[in-house]
Amino acid sequence: MEPRPPGPAARDLERYAGLFASRTRVMTSSAMRDLMAITERPEVISLAGGLPDTSTFPAETLAAVMARVAADSSARALQYGPTEGMFATREAITRVMAHEGADVDPEDVIVTTGGQQVIDLVCKALLDPGDVVVAEGPTYPGAVPTLSTYQADVVQIGMDADGMRVDELEETLDRLEREGRRPKFIYTIPTFQNPGGVTLSLPRRRRLVEVAHERELIVLEDNPYGMLRFEGDRLPTLLELDGGHFVVYAGTFSKILSPGIRLGWAVAPRPVLAKLNLGAQAATLCPSSFTQLFVNAYLESGHWEGYVAQLRELYRARRDVMLEALAAELPGEAHWTHPQGGLFVWATLPDFVDTTDLLALALHRNVAFVPGRAAYLDGRGGSSMRLNFSGSSEDEIREGVRRIGAIVREQVELYGMLTGTTAPRAPEAPAPRTDLADVLALPRRPREDDRRRGRG
Repeated sequence: MEPRPPGPAARDLERYAGLFASRTRVMTSSAMRDLMAITERPEVISLAGGLPDTSTFPAETLAAVMARVAADSSARALQYGPTEGMFATREAITRVMAHEGADVDPEDVIVTTGGQQVIDLVCKALLDPGDVVVAEGPTYPGAVPTLSTYQADVVQIGMDADGMRVDELEETLDRLEREGRRPKFIYTIPTFQNPGGVTLSLPRRRRLVEVAHERELIVLEDNPYGMLRFEGDRLPTLLELDGGHFVVYAGTFSKILSPGIRLGWAVAPRPVLAKLNLGAQAATLCPSSFTQLFVNAYLESGHWEGYVAQLRELYRARRDVMLEALAAELPGEAHWTHPQGGLFVWATLPDFVDTTDLLALALHRNVAFVPGRAAYLDGRGGSSMRLNFSGSSEDEIREGVRRIGAIVREQVELYGMLTGTTAPRAPEAPAPRTDLADVLALPRRPREDDRRRGRG
């Protein structure tokens, strides 16, 4: 028999079309995943992914921890485990959470395959097609495909310098109630929000939890970045303020240890936790025993707090470099956020610049970012982009922003030529807007435009 040619022909797709579930028609791909193959090329400077700098993890520590697992627990590391995760791992997670002030019972924890699985399990447990989910606007681009797959009707709430507009949330909930639609849950990243980079203020945190209690609504608190604070005072998690009633907490080791181990967790009220456990059984049977034992051994070694402190200082320096580069390279019409922690800056360009089109031009100059529309489900965000500063060196950040800035200036100049006008400039100290947060106006550096414009 001759081998079949690679890749499906149109005829093949038609053959299977009638077999696909209806939900596949609304399934979308993650913007970050789509860019991974391109950004793996060594010549591409990627400011797109939410990549921590795993090169900072000491190779000798990795070798020592793996050797300990192999010597002490090899048979267990290679065996199935409980769906909810090993008890020792759940205990270790509660100790990690205690560093953020959360007092958690290990019996309220389920270990997952990364924080992303928590989002999927919550959607699986709570959503029927057409159910309403309330989220921030913009929201985590990786949540968009999950919410789309479960056919959620996502209503997005605007943000400003203090995070999600809880007053707007309440108005939206009132409107939905009048329409006879009750949201299944509110999805939020309150600390160093992805992609906005802003943090929900303490008064708004308290009010959000009060709203959840008053209306008996579940809040999914996604907190991958809470320990990566560069400045400002620690704020309590929504889980702490809630007291175990309506908040489901999603955590991960991806940003404070390694995304490659694919280990996250959820803390939830017991009835919700039981449904998450059933969903995890059907999807993965259990989380990886090997990676759980690896995490246990690493946390017991006592190195993790120092490592996270090292990451904070590294990322703080890279954030500062990105903010300086944006001030030097983007035109005066642009503005961006000033994150107190986390991994991302959210930049907004003049309305006539479409960042989806801009990305295509940027890839030709070997630089990548996430276009703003990937963080919305209603087509908004066209002039914004998410920029990551954790996964690139300081020199790469400067050069990547320089390349983006050159393209943006070309677009601004073209707009002026076509319209005979100058694009409206942002005010020196822009007021908070519902599509932005924590806008920063920085002094501009002089540019050598003539020398740089020809370089890509």
